[in-house]
Amino acid sequence: MPRPVHFEINADEPARAAKFYSGVFGWKITKWDGPLDYWLVDTGEGDTGINGGIVPRMQPNVATVNTIAVDDLDGYLAKVEAAGGTIMRAKYMVPGIGWLAYVIDTDGNPFGMLQPTDEAT
Repeated sequence: MPRPVHFEINADEPARAAKFYSGVFGWKITKWDGPLDYWLVDTGEGDTGINGGIVPRMQPNVATVNTIAVDDLDGYLAKVEAAGGTIMRAKYMVPGIGWLAYVIDTDGNPFGMLQPTDEAT
């Protein structure tokens, strides 16, 4: 079955977006040395997860909504706000899945954060 293998975040200011995501999640983000204004996003090692990129916004209102698994949703919500992001939808329980919240980064892009839990009922 096909699975996501890459993501791209559209940003008005890619350097600012790189600072935001590296500050909140500790991702390694580097400016690509190629002919395009492109930032490579390395989200880390492990069995799950994908890597991606940050690109200059190609069209108005273009955003990709990805959901990122975290182990402490409250802690990451605090990190988002400290880094200049805002909470779009406060955390709520998704039965059988876990706690989910939606936030907006410093470029106006929404994304979800999910804290999986066995007690999600």
